[in-house]
Amino acid sequence: MMDILREGYLGETTQRRDDIFNGVSGKMELHFENQDIFNLFATIVNRARRRQPGAQINVKATLNFPNGDRPRVLISNLFFGEIPVSFASRSDYGQNTLTFEAEDGEVITS
Repeated sequence: MMDILREGYLGETTQRRDDIFNGVSGKMELHFENQDIFNLFATIVNRARRRQPGAQINVKATLNFPNGDRPRVLISNLFFGEIPVSFASRSDYGQNTLTFEAEDGEVITS
């Protein structure tokens, strides 16, 4: 997440600009077939209620590209928004889309 700052000064013909890094945000879609995901939901809610203040949720993913590149993405200490749960039909797995924000993320190229 980025912000652009603009400030105009007397005698200058255009505004000066700067940018500020405000962390990372994203969303992930989770499909689940057992009760393990509800442990994650409980950890998120308990941390938000200050019942489990030391809890930290991190995400690590390896992305596979057709050209063979395999960068790893590390995002530490995620904070989450709403936790909706839905079941599309009797034959589908449960589904959840979580939105998140974090202070920083890191991409490690291989």
